Amino acid sequence: MTRDPPALDGVTPPLATPFDGTDIDWESFDDLLTHVVDGGVTGVFPCGTTGEAASLTREERRRLVEHTVDRVGDEVPVIAGGTGTSVRETVEWIETLDDLGVDAAVLTAPYFHNSNREPGLRRFFEAVADASPLPLCLYNIPACVGEPIPAETVAAVADHEAVFGLKDSSGDLAYGLRAMHSTPDDFALFQGYDALLLPSLRMGFDGGINALSNAVPEAYANLVAEPSSERAERIHREVVEPLFDRCLDEGFAPATKALLAERDLIATPDVRPPLAAGDIGESEALAAARELR
Repeated sequence: MTRDPPALDGVTPPLATPFDGTDIDWESFDDLLTHVVDGGVTGVFPCGTTGEAASLTREERRRLVEHTVDRVGDEVPVIAGGTGTSVRETVEWIETLDDLGVDAAVLTAPYFHNSNREPGLRRFFEAVADASPLPLCLYNIPACVGEPIPAETVAAVADHEAVFGLKDSSGDLAYGLRAMHSTPDDFALFQGYDALLLPSLRMGFDGGINALSNAVPEAYANLVAEPSSERAERIHREVVEPLFDRCLDEGFAPATKALLAERDLIATPDVRPPLAAGDIGESEALAAARELR
């Protein structure tokens, strides 16, 4: 039996991985951890999409997770990317995450062999869940994986004791509604598409796992805490929407790192190939974020 899932009913940043040339910039990473925890996040997520996990070696991912747990694991839950292309590889990595002290693993569909039929993808998730020592949060991100996790697949595996929630980064609000109506009441739903965070919270999502909360965690924490408030509406309109537009133009990791570097929270906006560094230009949204935090 897996342990109880972490409480993530707020905002959890998928942490950027700062680089200094070709290596991880550990000093900047420590500064980022301090920044987001002090900013009121309810969890942290190393080795996700924004963290450029696919561009890291296995040893780099292991060290990032270990470092995160050592630095802030006593303050907030740590969830980490558990994605792999085979059941065995995925389970072995999740076992490593468990040994490192992670609270839950985040699991996309396999990103090379897409399923030819829905039952195949269901079997993948069920096989991983059967062997996982950690609670699992499914992660629907069709833009990166190449296919969505069908809502019927989410509904089918939601009753598994190891599967506690879903992060949806599809940008499809109707998909989130289908997932909500087809899963148990205690199945957690997290919005990963920043522009849909506020409407998702208002319709019943539990929280957000959002790239831009790296840069402006206080604004996101306030939005999630009181989604029906006028302040949340202003944060959505004046902070989230304009910054998210830059993410769509530049890419999530490049735009997030450009914002972090602009705020002197990391030393450089460097990313690894095939990504190229982003540019946020002049941003009134950062001034609004400081006002509304």
